[in-house]
Amino acid sequence: MDINYELYRVFYYVARTLSFSEASKQLFISQSAVSQSIKTLEKKLDQQLFLRSTKKVSLTPAGEILFKHVEPAINLIMRAEDQLLDDAIVASGQLHIAASDTICRYFLVPYLKKFHQKFPDITIRVTNATSLACADLLEQGKVDLIVCNYPNMRLSPSSIYHTVARFSDIFCGNPNCFDLSCPMTIKEINRFPLMTLEKHSTTSEFLHKLFLQQQMELLPTIRLASNDLLIDLARIGLGIAFVPDFCIKKESRDLVIVDLKDQIPQRQLIVATMPSLPLTPAARAFIELLPNLSS
Repeated sequence: MDINYELYRVFYYVARTLSFSEASKQLFISQSAVSQSIKTLEKKLDQQLFLRSTKKVSLTPAGEILFKHVEPAINLIMRAEDQLLDDAIVASGQLHIAASDTICRYFLVPYLKKFHQKFPDITIRVTNATSLACADLLEQGKVDLIVCNYPNMRLSPSSIYHTVARFSDIFCGNPNCFDLSCPMTIKEINRFPLMTLEKHSTTSEFLHKLFLQQQMELLPTIRLASNDLLIDLARIGLGIAFVPDFCIKKESRDLVIVDLKDQIPQRQLIVATMPSLPLTPAARAFIELLPNLSS
């Protein structure tokens, strides 16, 4: 019987997780592609492999028999692939990533640590730049991959990316210097001195568009290149800072998050590569360490 290995691989992940959506995340493919692969495999085997309901997926007796045989075979192949990949990674010698200092500090550090522990002989180069500049570096082929904010107007339509985190942007300030006790609209916040990142950043572009939607002009009193410095200045009462929520670990007496009446759309952190550039084994291994929150 001529059945593509990929169909068995998809079956393995669905059977192991008992979830089409979770299997799609681990396989880096869409949920519809997972569903279609299972349907194709069931048709070729002329057997129903899963019982599907709105809340859960379970194996049929035929599916359980197939999984008992497929699981050790897939694990054996995966171990061989891992060994070959590890050898190739060591031979490649270098991993070059571009990301902003905020993303490096608040997101990338634990993944860089994991990669370094697994491949201590690989040289890791990290270039700090804004998310807009990171997209330019990727387009120019100067880095293996980038982790950046999305939406990103500089990101090429041909780039390949998936979501590794989602976050919200917030306004924060010192309640001893400004009356921040009541929920406010963005128009009401605009009465305070605002502090934002410099113009050439995705965060500044994002806030600028929010203001345009409210028919307002963004005129911050302070523009800086660092979210951490914006937070420090907000603590001492120089203004209201606009920063990603993951930069604020907890509120305190000298820094609170403004309760907004307006809903600000969530943004994403993505890992992106260029299809025109061969993905190195080291880059592929690093990407596999990152979460995949794409649907």
